[in-house]
Amino acid sequence: MTHVVVIGAGQAGSSCVAKLRNGGFEGDVTLIGAEPVPPYQRPPLSKKYLLGEMELERLFLRPESFYAEQNIKLRTGTKVTGIDSVSKTVSIGAETLRYDHLVLTTGSEPRRLPAAIGGDLEGVFLVRDLADADAMAPEFEEGSRVLIVGGGYIGLEAAAVAASKGLKVTLVEMADRILQRVAAPETSDYFRDLHTSHGVEIVEGVGLERLTGEGHVSGAVLTDGRELDVDFVIVGVGISPATALAELAGVTLDNGIATDAGGQTSDPAIWAAGDCTSFPYRGGRIRLESVPNAIDQAEVVAENIMGAGKEYVAKPWFWSDQFDVKLQIAGLNAGYDSVVRREGEGGSVSFWYYGGEELLAVDAMNAPRDYMIGKRLIEGGKSPSPAVISDPETDMKALMRM
Repeated sequence: MTHVVVIGAGQAGSSCVAKLRNGGFEGDVTLIGAEPVPPYQRPPLSKKYLLGEMELERLFLRPESFYAEQNIKLRTGTKVTGIDSVSKTVSIGAETLRYDHLVLTTGSEPRRLPAAIGGDLEGVFLVRDLADADAMAPEFEEGSRVLIVGGGYIGLEAAAVAASKGLKVTLVEMADRILQRVAAPETSDYFRDLHTSHGVEIVEGVGLERLTGEGHVSGAVLTDGRELDVDFVIVGVGISPATALAELAGVTLDNGIATDAGGQTSDPAIWAAGDCTSFPYRGGRIRLESVPNAIDQAEVVAENIMGAGKEYVAKPWFWSDQFDVKLQIAGLNAGYDSVVRREGEGGSVSFWYYGGEELLAVDAMNAPRDYMIGKRLIEGGKSPSPAVISDPETDMKALMRM
């Protein structure tokens, strides 16, 4: 009987095995995860879960009973130690599993601060998995001093949680501005103002020289010479695709595990999906770090294992929750040369990215209608002129009839 082994029990892995069963696959299915819990949502870890507004069971993507009911062998707390692509086997210590199809949904790994600058001190936390969130939760006491290193979305979300719980928050971003890698200056300005209005101190264009402390972190020295007293530190300086097992399997790597449009790697028996994967997109190759990509790509892989022969066409969208603001992003802004601002009701605003006359992406802050319309326009290949978008009299719904 055909055996599909999926390594990585996150959003992509869970979506893949569920799609196999929903699609009528009758072979053996094994889902292997290193963490000791069933597949769960990661985005709430730096938001509602850390705020104490979401219980553990609500994090789970599906009830734990789902896997047994669907005849999916879920192996949690299990580390894969090797892959032999010639014999088509996976090693778990001394145990060996044979596969007919192997799916790598290994996700990504957070970048850590070097031990040489204090990255291994106690009280220095990452925000990547459930254990990270649980470990830092006791530190969120009113009045505590936290340093957040990195001004991307993870760092800003953690800063919002900390400030909401009454902590003294300092965020350091080495680049000239927060969100520099992923957003226009307009969006950076919006979130800088939002955070400072809630008491967060944002330091831009300044890096971390080192953390100090005897065993446990107690201070930080910044590259401008400034010294801070801190009670704990949260590090959000980016992630890298988890490709160690793919290297053992000998498949091609290119900014992650390289796949074709159907999710197949250079080895026809090995597939990949999610954060760990790069794939063809608009004549190039990209890697998307998002929940929607993990789900959609993993489902296409499952269908193709069953012989569908489908190509995955990414429709990028993302979101972030900070204080009382919900940011929704449609599209990819790479290559933009202008940004159009559109004001909405109740302080909502959206920024529309253009490359020439082509609409590329939309950042919508508490503007769900703008987000939905922008998303549909981008996915439909339609580009209203910048003048039309900036005009407050424009009937946005009418744009859908373009």
